[in-house]
Amino acid sequence: MITSTTSENNNFSETNIKGFDFKNPPAQSLVDQCVHCGFCLSTCPSYRVIGKEMDSPRGRIYLMNAINKGEASLDDNTAPHFDSCLGCLACVSTCPSGVQYDQLIAAVRPQVERNQPRNPWENFLRSIIFNLFPYPERLSIFLPLLWFYQVSGLQTLVRKIGILKFFPRIASMESILPRINLKSLNKKYPDIIPAKDEKRYRVGVVLGCVQRLFFDPVNEATVRVLTANGCEVVIPKTQGCCGALPAHQGQENQAQSLARQMIDSFANTEVDYIIINAAGCGHTLKEYHHILADDSLYLSKAKDFVNKVKDVQEFLAEVGLNKTLYPITEDKVKVVYQDACHLLHGQKISLQPRQLLQMIPNLELKEPLDNALCCGSAGVYNLLQPDVANELGEQKVHNLLNTGADIIASPNPGCSLQISKHLQLQGKKVTVIHPMELLDYAIRGEKIC
Repeated sequence: MITSTTSENNNFSETNIKGFDFKNPPAQSLVDQCVHCGFCLSTCPSYRVIGKEMDSPRGRIYLMNAINKGEASLDDNTAPHFDSCLGCLACVSTCPSGVQYDQLIAAVRPQVERNQPRNPWENFLRSIIFNLFPYPERLSIFLPLLWFYQVSGLQTLVRKIGILKFFPRIASMESILPRINLKSLNKKYPDIIPAKDEKRYRVGVVLGCVQRLFFDPVNEATVRVLTANGCEVVIPKTQGCCGALPAHQGQENQAQSLARQMIDSFANTEVDYIIINAAGCGHTLKEYHHILADDSLYLSKAKDFVNKVKDVQEFLAEVGLNKTLYPITEDKVKVVYQDACHLLHGQKISLQPRQLLQMIPNLELKEPLDNALCCGSAGVYNLLQPDVANELGEQKVHNLLNTGADIIASPNPGCSLQISKHLQLQGKKVTVIHPMELLDYAIRGEKIC
């Protein structure tokens, strides 16, 4: 823990201290809101795994304060503590003083990216992630190769030999790879999909980047549920990534560029709401006015955009379902809902998904122990910090399995991948599915198994 500065530290010249630059450093007024009570420690996943004060929200705020005041540097010793943060925002929900840690860590991460050099391997890995994952067109080029890797038996051989253990980051990427379905490669949605029966709303749908390629059945189910409940669905072809992945890791310019593209895509669609079915993406879409706060041309547009964004579960719970729901299994089925961090803490959405699921006949909703604990996915955190992420994933799956549920309902693609990975590692065969897929089954009267 950083304490009072020694006289030796006071003698450092300005050249000895590498602080934050002048572009949006963490605001001292927000730093000063922290009263150091420590309520955040028990809810912080990185602190629970690593066990060091500096890897907790309180510790990171100590560091921000010290760097702001020239008592510490942004360097190889301090930057890793900022990198260890999952950005799950559990501390924001817990803090009795209302400290806006989300705004603080969002300000620090671009500082780290601009001012703290990384080793060549780290730069290479991050370059792959941020030049590939947020761009569906680029990512789709590799889908046939990944499909062949899976169906040829090469994946089984690679895992049996264990060659990837020498490359832990690559192993983390490979371990969460879902089954590839080449049908998603050339999937084209109509610009406008009419509502079934009477039209109640005109809504836009964000398809996502990873979501549209690896979880397209979730998008299909979302559209069917919306149209069945009186929504005319608009899907602009020019939409790209929401910017969540780069925004969460301090890639400021890239996040801003993607945000502008998304805003422009929906600019003239005249939709009542903009619907998203992925928790992390939804939180970022609702943060566009912060991401573009310094852009005088787009700030007003960003605020208008944000006012229309709704998570699909939030939206449906608000407007109400107007379709009869049927059982999805012959007998009673136990379902556990997994709270995605950026839905629970970022968007304060927890009750609505449960309300919707409980409307399905013969569905018994179970509650896991420690439901607010992050699963360790956190965007690309499980690729960049695999050791901490693996321990969290193991704990999360253990808690979910202890409910005795037959199905895990997960509202975020990253969480689904992380949970599926650790189910496999524990030798458990439990269905992981998006709540919209369960509602879609119930509306169509189809059985899930």
